[in-house]
Amino acid sequence: MTTTDLIALLPMLTLGTSCIMTMLAIAVRRDHATIAVLSGVACLITLATLPVSALIIPHSVTPLLIIDGYALLYMGLIVTATAVIIALSYGYLSLHLRGQEQCEEYYLLLLLATFGGLVLVTAVHLVSFFLGLELLGVSLYSLIGYLRTRREPLEAALKYIVLSGSASAFLLFGMALLYFETGTMAFNQMGASVTASHLPPLWLTGFLLIFVGVGFKLGLVPFHLWIPDVYQGAPAPVTAFVATVSKGAVFALLLRFVGDLQALHQGRLGLLVALVAGASMFVGNFLALLQQNVKRLLAYSSITHFGYLLVALLAGGSLAAEAVTFYVIAYFITTLGAFGIVTVLSREDGDADSMEDYRGLFWLHPWLAATFMLMLLSLAGIPLTVGFVGKFYAIVAGLDANLWFLVVLLVINSVIGLYYYLRLVLTMVEEPVGGRQKLEWNFHGEIGREWTVVFSLGFVTIMLLWLGLYPGPLMEFIRVMLGPTVTSIASS
Repeated sequence: MTTTDLIALLPMLTLGTSCIMTMLAIAVRRDHATIAVLSGVACLITLATLPVSALIIPHSVTPLLIIDGYALLYMGLIVTATAVIIALSYGYLSLHLRGQEQCEEYYLLLLLATFGGLVLVTAVHLVSFFLGLELLGVSLYSLIGYLRTRREPLEAALKYIVLSGSASAFLLFGMALLYFETGTMAFNQMGASVTASHLPPLWLTGFLLIFVGVGFKLGLVPFHLWIPDVYQGAPAPVTAFVATVSKGAVFALLLRFVGDLQALHQGRLGLLVALVAGASMFVGNFLALLQQNVKRLLAYSSITHFGYLLVALLAGGSLAAEAVTFYVIAYFITTLGAFGIVTVLSREDGDADSMEDYRGLFWLHPWLAATFMLMLLSLAGIPLTVGFVGKFYAIVAGLDANLWFLVVLLVINSVIGLYYYLRLVLTMVEEPVGGRQKLEWNFHGEIGREWTVVFSLGFVTIMLLWLGLYPGPLMEFIRVMLGPTVTSIASS
């Protein structure tokens, strides 16, 4: 291990050291506020090390990891999202546990799961792929069921661990077949012997099994059945983490994986991914139309959005990686904001996940209602929001690749999605049936004044509007950071 290797790994080493320091701090003195602040500071220090590592990129550290602009960009996105979730979690856990349970280990699990995400975005080898995925997944099992005295989180955790274990079995079997066929576990060597006219059966089977495992982690149709149950049962901040950090890290790995293997260059595989994209868009939207539970509505919405992302991924060309990355950033911002509102409005006896919990919100907490409306409009792709710009880039990438049918499906499903987003918006501006006094009792208005809420929701709202009105600098930054990755995706 050279000095250059250590500098390249500095963000991961910093976060890993922070995990150990947090564990020791918990052992020495249990204090919720202290551990929460320590975890937040760990994220900020990790972000501060990214420019240092950027001085020597691209740099391979053993055959397992590569630190390049692509990895650093997604590292920054993941760690920033974790910092926002930590800020949201402090008030949530203070309300829900109220000293009855210890909650310091929650932040350690968040940091460990984030570390797993960092491994995923730097992975270029099947070993690092699986290690990062399992480190992320095992931490999520505990986070989802962290409120152990309640039935819903435990049920969600049990469902996730069973189905995630099954997905891991598919992944391992697929990896074994790819290794057997190619004799290597490095991404960029696995596709070297494959051409459009020669697609070995074992290679194809191995790739499909890996895609099944990744499809489960992303909640793509037909591997989506766990999504609504886990989103509904998990604590609201953990749901935000699963929807953003977990899925974002896995999709970043998928983007590099298919680019290095040149997988989408194979016509049959491209058709399969297109079918999954179309099914995810329609099934997610159709089931979201039927929901009266806000967390389940957002769960099915996330299925649709990853269908949109697959359209941009299939496009290839010079715009694909850039469009996908911008869309992921837009998705992070809006999803963190949406689940942030759910977190803030949650009561001691449960999360605010019913439509009725939001009826008349505008009349009691206008700034919370306005923030939630912005997030929903961004998810719907309304102009002047970052979600609109993300969909615009996805559509442009699709048109550039002549994926007319998928682009038409994307536009149609965006119109369908507008209905259930606006339904929730209209619910917030209605006068509450029981009067405003009843609404205030439900919402515990004092939570909205906590500085952690102001920081987290204020940050994502500013980013939503700023990138929606002025996306050019971010897109240029993405283009610079991705560099060779764009060429890899373009050729696939």
